[in-house]
This record gives sequence, C-alpha cells and structure tokens, in this order.
Amino acid sequence: MEKKRPVKTLSRMEEPLEKRAQEKYLLRLYVAGATPASTAAIKNIKTTCEENLQGRYELAVIDIYQQPVLVRDEQILAAPTLIKKLPVPIRRFIGDMSNKERILVGLDLRPKEESPAGKKSTAKRS
Repeated sequence: MEKKRPVKTLSRMEEPLEKRAQEKYLLRLYVAGATPASTAAIKNIKTTCEENLQGRYELAVIDIYQQPVLVRDEQILAAPTLIKKLPVPIRRFIGDMSNKERILVGLDLRPKEESPAGKKSTAKRS
C-alpha cells in the first residue's frame, strides 16, 4: 500500500514563504549630497522597493554631509551605501543600486542563481 503524505507537511513548508511575504523591511540609504550617483541610487532603490515591497518597507535616505555622526556609527566607507537592517541578516550594498537582480537577491526576494561563469550572485553580509 502506498503511504499518503500528510497535508500539514506542505503547509509547514509554505509557512516560511508566507511569513517572508509579510515581513517589513527597514532600509537606510547613505548618499553624498545631490551627486549623480546619489540621485540614481535613490531613484533605483525606490523603484525596486515599489515594484517588490509595496507597502512593506521603510526607506530612510541619509546625507552623509548633513548627518556625519550616523555615518561613523554605521561605519560607512563609500556612498551611496544601502543597509538592510530588517529582516535579518543585515546586508550592505554599495553603488547606484542599478543591478536590480543583485539587490533582490540580497534582500532575499529572489533565490540565488548560478551565473554563466558558475559563480553564485551574492550580496555583502555584515
């Protein structure tokens, strides 16, 4: 006789996905004034968040020239830098945020995929 799979096993597997879909994201974007790279980073991350995290994120844009204390506390070495505070783990992204796939993988919104060279796409972990 064939054994039947319990229905609860499937729902237990779906629970983490459901929970991930409801998590709030706390993001901080550190920029250096109104430079072209800063402006592009703000535009790119806002677009990515609106497309993938509708209503489930809080994005704070911090100018490193106006709030240098926050820069020191977060150990920001380059700008623009995006820090994902929540959900854990904390992740950092440096640049103009134009590599949407890398951002989505780093935010755990897409699974890591093998690149043509056989290397996995990853984000820097803090």
